[in-house]
Amino acid sequence: MSMSLNISRRTNLLLTFLTSILLFAAWPMSPFTFLIFGAWVPLLIVESNTQRTMRFFAIAYLNMLIWNVSTTWWVWNASEGGAAGAFLANSLLMTIPWLAFRFTKKQLGPRIGYISLVLYWLTFEYIHHNWGLSWPWLTLGNVFATHPEWVRWYAYTGTTGGSLWVWLVNLLCFAMIISKKMYSASSEVKNIKFRRTLSFFVTALSIPVIFSFLISTFTPLNFNYPLLSNVVVVQPNIDPYKEKFSTDVSLQIEKLIRLSESQIDNNTRMVVWPETAVTLPSILWESDIRANPYYQPIFAFAKRHPQIMLVTGIDSYINYQHENPGGFSIRHDKGSDVYWEAFNTAMGLDSNLNIQLYHKSKLVPGVESLPSWLGFLGKWFEDFGGTSGTLGSSKEPMELSTNGNPYKAAPVICYESIYSEYVTEYIKKGANVITVITNDGWWGNTPGYHQHQNYARLRAIETGTWIARSANTGISCFISPAGEVFDAQPWDKEAAIKMAIPTTSIQTFYVKHGDWISRIAWILAGVVLLWAFVIRVLAFHKRKK
Repeated sequence: MSMSLNISRRTNLLLTFLTSILLFAAWPMSPFTFLIFGAWVPLLIVESNTQRTMRFFAIAYLNMLIWNVSTTWWVWNASEGGAAGAFLANSLLMTIPWLAFRFTKKQLGPRIGYISLVLYWLTFEYIHHNWGLSWPWLTLGNVFATHPEWVRWYAYTGTTGGSLWVWLVNLLCFAMIISKKMYSASSEVKNIKFRRTLSFFVTALSIPVIFSFLISTFTPLNFNYPLLSNVVVVQPNIDPYKEKFSTDVSLQIEKLIRLSESQIDNNTRMVVWPETAVTLPSILWESDIRANPYYQPIFAFAKRHPQIMLVTGIDSYINYQHENPGGFSIRHDKGSDVYWEAFNTAMGLDSNLNIQLYHKSKLVPGVESLPSWLGFLGKWFEDFGGTSGTLGSSKEPMELSTNGNPYKAAPVICYESIYSEYVTEYIKKGANVITVITNDGWWGNTPGYHQHQNYARLRAIETGTWIARSANTGISCFISPAGEVFDAQPWDKEAAIKMAIPTTSIQTFYVKHGDWISRIAWILAGVVLLWAFVIRVLAFHKRKK
């Protein structure tokens, strides 16, 4: 049975770029999130009426490019080269599931073909979370970031469940249109199929929302009581382009301390400063941190408040002397024959001056990292504000903690907060509160920092853990495990906020089992694609005979 629509060329043309428009209109910070449930339908209709694969590839690519540019254009403010690469490459990658779907549909028929499209897309998202050019900002499940009340079940599925929901509803919507067009106007079969598909559509659309409501109503949030301890979050509002490098570092540190002490009380147990809050004018080896004069006021601050742990972002470096430890992130100073490595680091510090360091592991492609196989592009990215090599990273997440302190912090650095499964690893390591430290000022006053802050709401739901978010220029806030935002500080404002937040005591299903939907999806996708190839080869040999 064919699942194509005979529509006019003019209608087909009008539908050609409608998917990209609807995807943009549904994305945070738009109030029209509900449009996501029909956003893919125009492209599905166009695909069903496009015979030439290369023509459809061009249409799909342009849709993906428009979507990428219209929703993440603000990346250009941080790095022109990184933005251009992300727009072009990400759009190309997004067309691959569509091309695999076209091939599968041709070999195995439309029913399996449309199922394969879902599997291929989920596989694409999984790969895009876990390879060297990872850019999962437009993971479909992120679209519900401003409506956490719809997706409390992310505690079981992560954002992959949201992506699956979006595709299921879109395909059912497309099937309703097909059922209306496939038979004659008087056909009883047509009416039966339409009503059946409509009931499936309504069910698929409503059940997740109802389930989310039931979770919110009947599932208590598990916290350790009493709520005696509090966390102070600082938003210093230091311009990352000018003030950060033109103002004396000592004055910046003085501001961080002043803002912190304006809120600290006897129950404060943790203070959070943003990403790269401590950036020195010259390279500081990690082995020399304790002796560095710029850090002495920070150490004095920690000693004045022996009950607290400080979590802050710093720039740090490791000197390997004359031995090359290997790896693409290793830099070499030929003049001194010294091998060294640079890091975007989170530091945990207590009053005993115990220093714990975690190196950001999920690095921004082009800006902070390049895969070794793209090393030849390093000079080009460097010229556009990116990196000529890559920053170093920790091998795995860790928790920052100190004896007697109830808080064990997950030091999530900036870009890492868009990675669902990766953030769960901090909780598995023992963290009971998430500290998101970020700059966000690089993007300017754009939708970017709003999207980033809202994505953190999904991490809170997935892990069932409170978040203390410190953003240099905003938005700093606290986020509950239900995705509710508290005391959000606006853009371009100096602030310090305080809240008594509890620690979590029970791991969610998603923390325990990770991205299980994606693992099932990519296995099934591999089976279906292999099946399609076998059918193609058998058909080829049959024609030769």
